[in-house]
Amino acid sequence: MAKRDYYEVLGISKGASAAEIKKAYRKKAIEF
Repeated sequence: MAKRDYYEVLGISKGASAAEIKKAYRKKAIEF
């Protein structure tokens, strides 16, 4: 995978809270 900004990968804004990041990460983890 090309090195990309992880906010972009998760589809969240740079100002996302830790909880939002966790939620987005879990959603992505389920996809893979």
